[in-house]
Amino acid sequence: MKSINQNYLNNLNKHQKEAVINPDGPCLIVAGAGSGKTKVLTTRVVHIIKEKKAWPNQILCVTFTNKAAREMQNRIASSLKEKVSSLPWLGTFHSVSAKILRRHAEAVGLNSKFTIIDQEDQLRLIKNICKAENIDVKKISPQFVLSFINNWKNKGLLPSHVNIKKNVPLKKAILNVYKYYQKRLQILNSCDFGDLILLCVTMFEDNNDILELYLNNFKYILVDEYQDSNYIQSKWLNLLAKKNNNICCVGDDDQSIYSWRGAEIRNFLDFNKTYKNTKTIKLEQNYRSTQNILSAASGLITNNKDRLGKNLWTESKDGELVKLTCYKNGREEAVGISDIIEQKLKKKYSLNNISILVRAIFQTREFEERFLKIGMGYRVVGGTKFYERAEIKDSIAFLRIVNQKNDDLAFERIINVPKRAIGDSALKQLHDWGRKNQKSLEDSAIELLQLNKIKPKTKLGLIGILNLFGKWRNDLKKKRHYELMEIILDESGYSKMLKEKKDLESEGRIENLKELIRGMHDFENLQGFLEHVALATSIDQDWEGEKVNLMTMHAAKGLEFDVVFLPGWEEGLFPHQKSLEEKGDLALEEERRLAYVGITRAKKESFISFVMNRMYRGDWVDSLASRFINELPEKNIKKEEILENSSEDFFFNQDIEYNEGVKSPGWLRLQKKIKRIK
Repeated sequence: MKSINQNYLNNLNKHQKEAVINPDGPCLIVAGAGSGKTKVLTTRVVHIIKEKKAWPNQILCVTFTNKAAREMQNRIASSLKEKVSSLPWLGTFHSVSAKILRRHAEAVGLNSKFTIIDQEDQLRLIKNICKAENIDVKKISPQFVLSFINNWKNKGLLPSHVNIKKNVPLKKAILNVYKYYQKRLQILNSCDFGDLILLCVTMFEDNNDILELYLNNFKYILVDEYQDSNYIQSKWLNLLAKKNNNICCVGDDDQSIYSWRGAEIRNFLDFNKTYKNTKTIKLEQNYRSTQNILSAASGLITNNKDRLGKNLWTESKDGELVKLTCYKNGREEAVGISDIIEQKLKKKYSLNNISILVRAIFQTREFEERFLKIGMGYRVVGGTKFYERAEIKDSIAFLRIVNQKNDDLAFERIINVPKRAIGDSALKQLHDWGRKNQKSLEDSAIELLQLNKIKPKTKLGLIGILNLFGKWRNDLKKKRHYELMEIILDESGYSKMLKEKKDLESEGRIENLKELIRGMHDFENLQGFLEHVALATSIDQDWEGEKVNLMTMHAAKGLEFDVVFLPGWEEGLFPHQKSLEEKGDLALEEERRLAYVGITRAKKESFISFVMNRMYRGDWVDSLASRFINELPEKNIKKEEILENSSEDFFFNQDIEYNEGVKSPGWLRLQKKIKRIK
């Protein structure tokens, strides 16, 4: 039965509407940059609900960031003006998996209050295991071990599934750490981010009755940014979609830039092989950028072979040509770009809508120094996040140990903060007892105190903090979680410790703790708050005030600005030489996709530049223009002269050609000719 009122379809173009009104069966939506994919996804959900094809809670929407999930939730709620009894399952792969696991934790050997540990806790745990196994962490770093573990988990491999074909002692040692690491996590009633999806998949495969619950419940599945999915995420989706087969994945193969995180572009390109009778819909009309910007990006990306293909177009004007400039060196590039911003762009645009996107983070230094010198506001997007600050992590560790006593990593972090005479030797004593008797650190401390095996000075400190843990757990039954946080900071001595330091840094930390407590008011309970902290993505930033944005091209994905500067388009830097050496042509195509992402962040004006010489790791390096510059369509490019007030006396008049027959591993060299003004 069709709905009488379908006004929600009125603002869709032909292809968007096609993607919305055909919700049954597998569908791949190839959504170009700025083509309104979020609008299509949310409207598709609204259509399913309004057409009574499913109840809201029978729809699963998966995103890659909490920010995207919140935006979709708000749009859906706004479109469904009448009240509904429930809302769709909407969240990241990790948050949805966490929700499912908490309902069936016993099936994977956990209980429902399990802790989700972050990277710092992972590294600490791995370091402890390495020490216990007599592995020198100076030779094999915990970070190196963790990269292997994360990679195995992304590929869906638990320790028992890892097969090391050749006799490689290093990999065998790491696999051994992985085995102990997983056992230890289970004892701690904890899991890491990778476990959330991997354990969910394992649970579905081993418990058909649990899988059947969700197969029957999820009538429709929608996935955002599918080009960024990895193997285990794709497997998770395949399991949940296999009954109804109503799965719709949205993404852009030309924006797949996260292979270093485990993303598999083949998931997107081979979607129609995985799901028979797939309907493919291309969204090519762009609502963000001018035609010259789109044509420049499209002309560049056509050089990639591994893509489905599309042509972006817009009803907007052609707009400004993409500006291309050559500078003498990195410092002059920073001066030149800052001059353009000050003398030309500041009058037309807010600094907040101007962004400088770099390939490597070291490139920001020269821009930062220049902006400081001329007094221009800027922000480096990607600094220390709020929940990663030491005082915040300490406070949350207190809450974690109150929430569940088996959280050894939280216990270890705060047991001697502030100082209470519980040093490394006492902590080792607790660890040894815990390993020997399969006990948590808290239970080990209680038993050792009962047996009078703790030194007198340490004994007082331990008894004091253990008594506080008990008190705080009782307080939680009677008080709100944010009230408990204030009590903990006071009774633990943490607030006093910061106040007694009486320096600017400590004052800032006290303000951060006040902000933490204010933020906790937004959550109904402690469990919900801790889940939010554990699943928080890395996008939260301070956007207040007029500031130019400095960030990497990777960090800019999903964002848009009126004006975008793309400096450093030189061989070895972009495309990045290390990537090319490691992955050859596959890396070259991903680097080109990154260039495409960079250009399409711009709405009105785009500036690309390269330099003749660049300081890299203390040495001046003669630069070759990036091959990507040669791939930009001439008709959409304007070769800019250096501004008159620049300290240099040359302009850009460049012809770039492939040197036929001259090859280096995985890439062709480029020639450039710089014409000097005498």
